[in-house]
Amino acid sequence: MAFSHLSHLECSWTGERYDADAVQGVSAAGKPLLARYDLAAAAAAVTPAEIASRPHTLWRYHELLPVREAANVITLGEGMTPLVPMPTYGAAIGVPNLLMKDEGLVPTGSFKARGAAVGVSRAAELGIKGVAMPTNGNAGAAWAVYAARAGLTSLIAMPLDAPSITRAECVAAGAELYLVDGLIGDAGKLVNQAVASRTGYQEVSTLKEPYRIEGKKTMGYEIAEQLGWTVPDVILYPAGGGVGLIGIHKALLEMQAMGWIGEKLPRLVAVQAEGCAPLVRAFEQGARESEPFPDARTVAFGITVPKALGDFLVLDAVRETGGTAIAVSDDDLLAEVQAVARTEGAFVCPEGAACFTAARQLRESGWLGEGEQVLVLNTGAGIKYPETVPVDVPTLAKDGAIPAGGER
Repeated sequence: MAFSHLSHLECSWTGERYDADAVQGVSAAGKPLLARYDLAAAAAAVTPAEIASRPHTLWRYHELLPVREAANVITLGEGMTPLVPMPTYGAAIGVPNLLMKDEGLVPTGSFKARGAAVGVSRAAELGIKGVAMPTNGNAGAAWAVYAARAGLTSLIAMPLDAPSITRAECVAAGAELYLVDGLIGDAGKLVNQAVASRTGYQEVSTLKEPYRIEGKKTMGYEIAEQLGWTVPDVILYPAGGGVGLIGIHKALLEMQAMGWIGEKLPRLVAVQAEGCAPLVRAFEQGARESEPFPDARTVAFGITVPKALGDFLVLDAVRETGGTAIAVSDDDLLAEVQAVARTEGAFVCPEGAACFTAARQLRESGWLGEGEQVLVLNTGAGIKYPETVPVDVPTLAKDGAIPAGGER
């Protein structure tokens, strides 16, 4: 029985086919390559009921992942993050049936571990000796950790302003790390130059290799499985490079083709920050692709991507599902970090908080209905971003006293 039913790679722009068992980057058109599967064979090989009996990792969907042999899987137990009901916060914003998929619980503390697990596993299977990438922080940390576990070397470049903890993760994992005085695009140029001068390395920037998206798409499979092979009405996702949103859409279409879910698809919402909102602009203008966003800056550092390689795939996913794109302010999302924590005890990352802010605003505008089941992706652990919550509290002398009644 085949471990994977990977068939070929396909240019996301032209449909041209590529060999999946050769090391590939982007297509001849300079666009992302998408992994395609023999879905009929996969559906015949495994059923949702069989999947339910498997270990609770993303590899439970291995027939629809690109790694050919089980022995080549590199894992830290990633996947199957919980769907957490948010009843108190949801009621407060008028969306009582609100759920959060909490990706802060995967290894390295962000959903980037999904893409790294699958991407590194496939890179090692294909004989790659080292991976190199620019990053806003979390992706680099994840790829460095999984590369170390696979015995691969890693070269990571990130902006100087990236979260400091992600630097430490890279250094701890033995990555060759560089800090760049600029944005992720500037880091990307340096990585591209470095890879050109080295042998055995592959550049694994966002959508410049085909398999990160395959790890990310497992969020879509998990959501459907956790809801009894149904889907919510709406999914809100913080979009920088947008790989997770593209992956969820890809998973939904694959599940439909195999008969695992019905005809209904959730409306997909791309959430960005006002300080870096190229996808929102393109959506509002009816454009197929976005233009580079000038002077991009936001505290939601993970979505500071002025121009995404797969922007047209994000926009296609949003439009094809009747979704929307929305930008929120830094002030609003920072306030939402604390609002969510105070009502639900969940310390979310700023990117996740942007989605909660968007849910609030979309409900206020009437775009979201009160009776709809709405799912928010929290893409990382809030504890990785301690600077988002200023701590201004009293300091007491060791022989002092705490005020009665909790008053300061």
